[in-house]
Amino acid sequence: MAKYASGKRSIAISDRSGMQFPYTEMVREWNGALVHVSEFEPKQPQLEPKPISADGIALRNVRSGRTEPITTVRITDNGFETYAAGSRIINVFSPGHGLTSGTTYRFRGVPTTSPGTGTATNPVFAYASIPNFDGITGSNIAKSAGYAITTGLYKDDAAVTTDYATSNYFHFTVDTDTATVGGIKGGGYGCSVGPVTIEAWLNL
Repeated sequence: MAKYASGKRSIAISDRSGMQFPYTEMVREWNGALVHVSEFEPKQPQLEPKPISADGIALRNVRSGRTEPITTVRITDNGFETYAAGSRIINVFSPGHGLTSGTTYRFRGVPTTSPGTGTATNPVFAYASIPNFDGITGSNIAKSAGYAITTGLYKDDAAVTTDYATSNYFHFTVDTDTATVGGIKGGGYGCSVGPVTIEAWLNL
């Protein structure tokens, strides 16, 4: 193997600047150039970029989109209240109901599994009748065609349309029946309001 001198008394010419420097102060760059240590430049990282894969876009486990069916909204216990004697207007208290003014909804009594069209050992889910109150027939409130509602509290012959009133109250005009006294609450517990036709959300 060849033996080389240390070069401690030698000089070298920089491949970059062409200047003269002590031989022992010279270093070799990545491209083979011999330069003084003060001129040394490391290899630019962008000359050897690390491979980067594309961002993932597709999902492995996907499901098709679906439109959730409209559900019923619970009415507070005895949440119906007649407006005035001889009036057919009924206020309904249902906090945060989220209903739309002018839309037709149907009222329903408390859910029950009484036999109905089924048998005692094989009951059919149904809704009980809404109790009568203040001259208003519960079956009339719960008619299958439903009623168009107006959001807000009906008071002093006008609708109160504050944010609180429209978010928590709505009113409708019941068919035929009129209140006997007015200002009477009724309906019992477990009543609800929702779409005229309830759709099944899961088919087994």
